[in-house]
Amino acid sequence: LDASLTGFRELIDKTEDMLRRYHHGGGSGLRVAHCRSMMMDTVIENLYERGQSILRNQFGSGLDVTLFALGGFGRAELSPFSDIDIMFLYPQRSRDLKFTDKQRCFNDAVLYMLWDLNKKVGHSTRTIKETLQEAGKDVQSKNAMLEARCICGSQKLSAEFEKEYNRFLRRDDVPAYLEERLRDQAARRQKYGGSVFRQEPDIKNGVGGLRDFQNVLWMVRLKLATRDIDDQLSGELLLEDEFKEFVAAYDFLLRVRNELHLQSKKPTEVLNLDRQPKIAWVLGYRQRNIFSRVEIFMRDYYRAAQTIFRISEYLEQRLFEDSRTRIPFAEVIESRRHQRREIIDGFAIRNGVLFALNPNVFEEDPTRLVRVFRHLQRLEIRPDFELIRHIRTAAAKIGPEKIRNAEASKSFRSITQTSGNVYTSLRWMNETGVLSLFLPEWENLHCLVQHEFYHRYTADEHTLRTILELDEIFKGNRSEETGKYLEALMETEHPTLLYMVLLLHDIGKGSGVEGHQQVGAKLAEKILDQLDLPADLRKKIIFLIGHHLEMARIWRRLDIDDAETIQSFAKFVENKEQLHYLYALTYCDSKGTSQDLWNGFKDTQHTRLYRSTLAYLNQPMATTSTESVNIPRNSIREKTPEISSEEVDAHFNLMPDRYYAYHNEDEIVLHLRMVHRLLKTIAEADSLGALVPVVEWHDDLNLDLTVVNVVTWDRAGLFYKLAGAFSLAGLNIISSKALTRADHITIDTFYVTDLNGDFVSSKKAFEVFQTHLKDALLHNKDLMPELKKQSLAKAQPSYLQKQEHLPASIPAKVDIYHELSLRRTIIEVQCNDEIGLLYRLTKAIYDHGFDITFGRISTERHVVADTFYIEPIQPNTNGDTSPIVELRSALEEIVQSVGQG
Repeated sequence: LDASLTGFRELIDKTEDMLRRYHHGGGSGLRVAHCRSMMMDTVIENLYERGQSILRNQFGSGLDVTLFALGGFGRAELSPFSDIDIMFLYPQRSRDLKFTDKQRCFNDAVLYMLWDLNKKVGHSTRTIKETLQEAGKDVQSKNAMLEARCICGSQKLSAEFEKEYNRFLRRDDVPAYLEERLRDQAARRQKYGGSVFRQEPDIKNGVGGLRDFQNVLWMVRLKLATRDIDDQLSGELLLEDEFKEFVAAYDFLLRVRNELHLQSKKPTEVLNLDRQPKIAWVLGYRQRNIFSRVEIFMRDYYRAAQTIFRISEYLEQRLFEDSRTRIPFAEVIESRRHQRREIIDGFAIRNGVLFALNPNVFEEDPTRLVRVFRHLQRLEIRPDFELIRHIRTAAAKIGPEKIRNAEASKSFRSITQTSGNVYTSLRWMNETGVLSLFLPEWENLHCLVQHEFYHRYTADEHTLRTILELDEIFKGNRSEETGKYLEALMETEHPTLLYMVLLLHDIGKGSGVEGHQQVGAKLAEKILDQLDLPADLRKKIIFLIGHHLEMARIWRRLDIDDAETIQSFAKFVENKEQLHYLYALTYCDSKGTSQDLWNGFKDTQHTRLYRSTLAYLNQPMATTSTESVNIPRNSIREKTPEISSEEVDAHFNLMPDRYYAYHNEDEIVLHLRMVHRLLKTIAEADSLGALVPVVEWHDDLNLDLTVVNVVTWDRAGLFYKLAGAFSLAGLNIISSKALTRADHITIDTFYVTDLNGDFVSSKKAFEVFQTHLKDALLHNKDLMPELKKQSLAKAQPSYLQKQEHLPASIPAKVDIYHELSLRRTIIEVQCNDEIGLLYRLTKAIYDHGFDITFGRISTERHVVADTFYIEPIQPNTNGDTSPIVELRSALEEIVQSVGQG
């Protein structure tokens, strides 16, 4: 090999080209990683010889040194942009007076060349003693040393290191190390989402990722003090088929990681939505329909990751328990036969663990495949490793007709009626395949990717997480947050009925997301018949499944401060019990999509709708007029001594009745002071058109956002100018409402966040907002050119825009309709987001002769779902519908143009 920079680059380029072609031809992920490591071994071996040659030329002699590969390089598993971790191992002592100079010269000869080759190198220089000291005080170093592999150099030094390190391992506190590994594993899994079934999984660190597999290797290496790990895994610890499945899953993940690195051109580990379609295509998933392609690819990914997680979790626990006994595992099994045990239904209980009395326990009575999970739940114990194996094997062999009977249904109903302890049993049933066997409709949800901007998990994982949320409600673990939901459920006749609702609420998604509520309600009828539930309970469950999105739709899209909205929703839910169920159901469903999508604002809106509807159902004839609201005028006068009583009275008389029902005393005081400041400005202004709005903002900790109040003289087109100013300030409008006094002073409230969804902490943002608002209102400046300029500045490079992206699950659309029950004309818009979109939409509404009286703005994950209540600026006395038709066309043209420049 030409040991020049050019020669090394030529070797690397040719090898990478060969590996890329082999990889794209369907080659093994492990083999590609091994071959890349062999190539780097060759480079480093030649660098070693080159370094020794430099030493001989410069100092007259070489140097005793061994180069070790660590980490992924030590395992001989290099992905395209993996770090090259190497250790320079030197003798403990040297009589060479020039040793330090030689050492520096040799290290530089190797490292500088690797850096010139654009390799990211992690390196250390140690003696054997220093290596053992570092391993003793730092667990990460210990893990790296466990994978140390000699590349080249002094064989004597290498053998000595191997001997001393093995001696160090034998002296180590193995149980303590394994326990630490378990804690580290749990913390890492929680940090990376706590689930295999993340929409955008981390291939390396996520649950079921490469780290899970590697952690097992570290534990086995330390526990058994051997490098012959494959034989141990495929012999004593795992069945041969399990070992093959384990390695095949790891190989698949490495193959995905190799392609992710090649496409990203950097060592990224997150399999994000934008890259999934192209990665799937390159890896052989050639479905033209992008959704089908990603769905099939990701289902394979989840199954591989689930295999790694399942087997690694089993091995972790088994190795840990074995280490605590300090006797061989085979002897542990033998000793258990003589332990005191309790026999139940073909199973034995020992020390809080359930065992099968014989391997044929499920063939003898297939119904036990369901009943065993009821035993685990009732006794609050866990299954033995071998029992899980038996369950999984039996579920794959036993036909569904043998377990769909009255006894199994009775056990299953019992599982779903045990408040606070349902999730664990259903999770085990799902992971072992029993849930799909018992409920065939469930199989369509298993590992099903959800192409929705709200959901972060597969359909089955989402469903199980909603059940986990209900468990938390019944346990009261988050009493401050969940107490109100428990209180609502306890008002129902069957509080635990919601478990069955949640289990089946998305069962229709196997046929597609659109209309899945109605499809699910029909499928549920068949399932509930199989489970033999009473007719009155079936009716409640089917209603809730068929309408489980309705409550969230109301508070997301409509004005819940409007009495007409409350009356309409109350009529829909029919009775208080269904309202109680929907209240808790919507919370669990929302929390189960993603923990970070539920916030104080949503919880407040949700609870306000619930309580207002409940109040109406308790007293249907009650109104929200000023007579029925306790208006604290005297208290407000005391808090605003600078404002005359006449002005306070005027404010109360000029505001619409519903204002007082939905604003507290502090808010009224704030608005009154703002109006007072505006009135002073009016007295001093040359014209109403010269009025500068009065703006106040504050963070609301309960709502998790910033509240902006704007008081100004009402004028047509005010909303779109406000929207443009907010956009230019880099703020997201979450929601807004406007109320106008009889004297044409409008009080607008906007709930906003920064672009990260956090409180607005930047004072500059509000300065920018007020500057642009002043320009728009006082000088009638068109803000669109500034918005286009901002959009271009933030646009992606053209080479990124050419990538095939996974589009939003909902098509761009515009609905305009007259809601008779609310007596409102409503616009609903759904599409992808871009800078200036809200400004363009609301300006189009104004340009076509309409004013916006209410806006609910929702932007999450770059998808907008906005609602506007509109009314004509000039009364329409002749019933002409052409303005609405023209407005619809204009709005449709805007949403269809999103993303097209």
